[in-house]
Amino acid sequence: MTRRATIWMAVAALFTVINLAGGVYAGYLNELPHALIHVVLTFGGAYIMWRIAARARENSFASDGLPAEARLEQLQQSIDAVALETERLGEAQRFEAKLRAEKFKEKS
Repeated sequence: MTRRATIWMAVAALFTVINLAGGVYAGYLNELPHALIHVVLTFGGAYIMWRIAARARENSFASDGLPAEARLEQLQQSIDAVALETERLGEAQRFEAKLRAEKFKEKS
């Protein structure tokens, strides 16, 4: 998380906690409309914290320190490796099917 996001996360957390405490206090004083406003503001603060955390996660996945071309090259290498392993599995399955067919012919 960047420094700016960390500061805003702290501000949102403080806002949320203050409104939660205010809602509890207003509820204790039997001021229902006042307490409901604090509850709404508490959920608003929690939503803001959630959005800040989500945006920070997106930014951390998007920029892992590699340029876009290097990330694309790494992705291409990974796809090639998966394709190679998939082909090997297919060859093994074809070989096994061939052995089973031969074994079936011997039994018949």
